[in-house]
Amino acid sequence: MIKLRSFSGKTIAVMGLGRSGLATAHSLLQGGADVRAWDDNKARRNDAAHDGLATTDISNTTWSEIDSLVLSPGIPHTHPTPHPVAAQARAAGVEIIGDIELLAREQTNAQFIGITGTNGKSTTTALIGHILETAGEPAQVGGNLGRPALDLDPQDVPGTKGSRYVLEMSSFQLDLTPTLAFNIAILLNLSPDHIDRHGDFAGYISAKKRIFEGMVSGGTAIVGIDDPDTLAAYEELRAQGGPRIIPISVMKVASGGVYIEDGVLYDDMDGAAESILSLNDIETLPGRHNAQNAAAAFAAARAAGLPLKPIIEGLQTYPGLPHRQQIVATIKGVRYVNDSKATNPDATANALASYDAIYWIAGGLGKDGSLDQILPYLPHIKHAFLIGAAAGDIRAVIADAVPVDMSGELEPAVLAAHAMAQKSQRGKPVVLLSPACASYDQFPNFEVRGETFAAIVATLNNQGLAHEYAAEARV
Repeated sequence: MIKLRSFSGKTIAVMGLGRSGLATAHSLLQGGADVRAWDDNKARRNDAAHDGLATTDISNTTWSEIDSLVLSPGIPHTHPTPHPVAAQARAAGVEIIGDIELLAREQTNAQFIGITGTNGKSTTTALIGHILETAGEPAQVGGNLGRPALDLDPQDVPGTKGSRYVLEMSSFQLDLTPTLAFNIAILLNLSPDHIDRHGDFAGYISAKKRIFEGMVSGGTAIVGIDDPDTLAAYEELRAQGGPRIIPISVMKVASGGVYIEDGVLYDDMDGAAESILSLNDIETLPGRHNAQNAAAAFAAARAAGLPLKPIIEGLQTYPGLPHRQQIVATIKGVRYVNDSKATNPDATANALASYDAIYWIAGGLGKDGSLDQILPYLPHIKHAFLIGAAAGDIRAVIADAVPVDMSGELEPAVLAAHAMAQKSQRGKPVVLLSPACASYDQFPNFEVRGETFAAIVATLNNQGLAHEYAAEARV
């Protein structure tokens, strides 16, 4: 844990006591700050009390006594309606920041690598961390991924070589990080998401582009150029000048950058395109979207000054992340892939593009927007097994092109997909959980959904083909 000594003697309000909020409160207390912590959820207040943290309702505080409000990223402070505490702080002229802003203000000698985008943030963050580890470079990985930022280890020890934080940054976190200037900043892609929190798509894009704010000539901006909005951001950065700008692409040659052709990664960062390695045989990085993640991670590692050999080795040995096209088992030639993190159609489209004979498990709590992104990949689906509240909506879109089972819940969907895939054994079959929906109608979060899938598959792996396909479930 990082002791926030630079906040000693200051009075800081902390609103939201989830994992990151608790870590923030304790870091501030250990650094000598006066902390006023609160959560509207009584259960979380009780958890905080058990953790030794006193709480006080900061909606009744005297704001002239408060130096800063540290807000959980999940609490709205602009759209759709500001939380009352955020509105009070803003009216009183109190700055509203997040835990990563605190980290940046404390760890002033560390280097920061930030990764954002609609999809692929977690994989790219973890992949960069793995490459740095492979190269023997000290780094801490966190932010919107894994450990809360202030629960990481200090990285600004004087004289320490290359001390870095590699941080996945959500749009919510970027909104609460006004002064952090990343040494290396990555914007992967943009598609509509979290519109309710940003007012409109333009507001969402603006929040994502904050990752480049404050960068100086010594920094490096890495930008995907395969969708119109990130291409526009790339051109805008080029016009402004400042940091080095590296384009990445999986669809075309990216002059001066890193690009993928036929699964091969090319490095043109020095103006002389060189074939580096084929991604086709790296099982933990399947599909075009993971090729983009690999290109971004390669560019970041090069920008950080790493030698080529450990970068290649890091890509080749990347173990993958849970719930992101994670192969949880291979049973008699059939792969079982947990892609529970795919909570929107864009992410699921990436997974569907990665395999050719898919027994697809989808559904859950649908998000606003269409399913048009998945339509080009319907020929990859041999059969669909739909669950949750959005099952009917998905069936309405795909039923003319794909056979559908209305499975309702996850376990019967997995059992039916398993039996059918094992019976077919054609075209390297894959049983794929990639829901295109949130999990909250049936599971607490996407992690529990993915863990449940993996547990069901584990029983199948032990029992073989003990379960037969229930024909009467077919519609």
